[in-house]
Amino acid sequence: MIEKISHFIAYHPKIILTVATLLLIPCFFGYINMQINYDIMSYLPEDLDSVKGEVILDEVFGNSANAFLVIEDMPSKDVAAVKEKVAAVNGVKSVTWTDTFADISIPQSMLPDVVKNIFYSTDGNATMMMVQFENGSSSEITMQAIKDIKSLMNKQCFLSGMSAIMADTRDLVETEAPIYIAIAVALALIALSFTMESWILPFVLLLALGYAVIYNMGTNLTGSISYITQSIAAILQLGVTMDYSVFLMDRYDEELLKASDRKEAMSRAIFKTFVSLVGSSMTTVFGFLALCFMSFTLGLDIGIVMSKGVILGVLSVVIVLPSMLLMFHTPIHRFRHKPLIPKFDGLAAFSVKHRKVIAAVFLILIVPSIVMKNNANIYYDFEKALPQDMSSVASLSKLKTDFNMATTHFVIIDEDIPSRDVSKMVNEFEQVDGISTVLSLNSFVGSAIPEDIIPDSVKEICQKGGYRLMMINSVYGPATDSGNAQIDTLLDILHKYDENGYITGEGALAKDLVTVTDRDFKITSIISIAAIFVLIAICFKSISIPVILVASIELAILINEAISFITGAEVPFIAPTVIGCVQLGATVDYAILMTTRYREELRSGKDKTQAVKDAATASCRSIFQSALVFFCATFGVYLVCNVMLVKSICAMLARGAVISALIIMICLPAILCICEKLIEKTTFNWKKGDKIREN
Repeated sequence: MIEKISHFIAYHPKIILTVATLLLIPCFFGYINMQINYDIMSYLPEDLDSVKGEVILDEVFGNSANAFLVIEDMPSKDVAAVKEKVAAVNGVKSVTWTDTFADISIPQSMLPDVVKNIFYSTDGNATMMMVQFENGSSSEITMQAIKDIKSLMNKQCFLSGMSAIMADTRDLVETEAPIYIAIAVALALIALSFTMESWILPFVLLLALGYAVIYNMGTNLTGSISYITQSIAAILQLGVTMDYSVFLMDRYDEELLKASDRKEAMSRAIFKTFVSLVGSSMTTVFGFLALCFMSFTLGLDIGIVMSKGVILGVLSVVIVLPSMLLMFHTPIHRFRHKPLIPKFDGLAAFSVKHRKVIAAVFLILIVPSIVMKNNANIYYDFEKALPQDMSSVASLSKLKTDFNMATTHFVIIDEDIPSRDVSKMVNEFEQVDGISTVLSLNSFVGSAIPEDIIPDSVKEICQKGGYRLMMINSVYGPATDSGNAQIDTLLDILHKYDENGYITGEGALAKDLVTVTDRDFKITSIISIAAIFVLIAICFKSISIPVILVASIELAILINEAISFITGAEVPFIAPTVIGCVQLGATVDYAILMTTRYREELRSGKDKTQAVKDAATASCRSIFQSALVFFCATFGVYLVCNVMLVKSICAMLARGAVISALIIMICLPAILCICEKLIEKTTFNWKKGDKIREN
């Protein structure tokens, strides 16, 4: 069956290329109609209390999408005019300011303390209003509303809050994303041009993979992906699937020497590389699929897109690329040059000669790497993931310093809780360390005033749909130890009066994010290691080989994460999980390639020392080229990216490719040589059987 398909592809390149090009059209429209989700918290599990509270906040109070507008040195009547203009913006549900509760003619000094503490800065020179939107934080209507609000602002106005930060994030990502791809492609072209024997071939290989990228990004059936996935998907797909193109091209050149014409050579090349490409790609696919088991479903988002991308990459290599190679055969082979790849025979000899020392260093590095990796500085605050000069982030610093609003908590309780109990609850909330203000209906009217005489416009802000809502401002930032401890204390107080009450908002969501992702990292790490272990065990029919190969890449991952500790770099929470799965799945191929070649050399009758030297010398060329392309693609993004979360992931991926390559090129030959007897005893037909076909 595969042979017939290979023959059809090779002998009908124009038909294949025409169909492949036509398929780009629906994928292009699928891509431009795809929604990008900038709300990372929306990926938290729905069964968390903080998420349940967020749903109530959204569906009942319409308050999950909000922003804070700070206005400096402006008379009250002018502030009121700005408020009216903001309230008239399409997509804005309501704007809450002091005139919601009292006449603006009342002097600021005579306003209730709770109003002054909430709506005026500590020095009294700035005021703040809360803007509620009708739709979700990342919806198009809300994004446009924020843009319209900014058009009404002058130098005295500052807009912040999660919705404003998401809007600025979207503008930044939309501006930079095309640059990421351009830089990655340009650097990959440079790397390939100097490491391949043709000046034209790199363009053809990248063009074929470009088809795969468009197919992948245009077939996301969920209709939306996260901005993190959008930022790194194309670069990762390029980096991890380039190997497959090189494998096919190398086999094609080999078959050209044996076949009667180029079409027959291509048919043979496709047939002989298909199985090995599928097997090789499975480790990468399993690495990405492990992310799908995260309860924080951002992992599912990245995992599905990237595993699909690898599969489509393989299909493009065996279907689209052969047609392009045949079409551009003449210029590819006309414009040839000597590749600038170093010889690795000296490195292989060094590794084998000093194998005991290298193996000892390998083992010694494990413990300190684990310790440093576990003590790396992980952050969960999305403010740190963005440029500090971004307008919404700069405005957020004003909320922190001028209004003591580092974080805002929303407390949701049953409306049947007696007013006197609510007053007691509020008093206890106010006594908690780090709480600056508590805003509730009782804060304005007290427990003695009947609620039926309160105007509906005021009551609906704090009481609606069977729930009461109060807002608590904290001087502690989200995802900090003090902030998380504060939320625990607030929950203890809340559940004394309403055991079914909720605390939500950025702080509570970030606290749950810490717990969820810590558990997710352990789960995905175990799943990815187990899946790839089993795959390697089946491939080699061995128990010891998967231990050696997985341990080699795991050490590279540990060293990669330990470097973050050594340099003092802050690492975003999602990076260790992504790195753990992606670096393992994408670079364990290096180890498989060398081990397969080592087995071939042993089966040809060589002793273990010569076999491992020859295997390392032959394999290091491919490993070097693959790691170089992966490094260039991801490091290029690191250089130009201003979204720190994406920047950190790309930096660690680039570093990880280099570390994995070095571990395999230096350490693995030594370990294979030392463990030869163990491998032979624990591997079925290790030195027997037919010689393995070369890739």
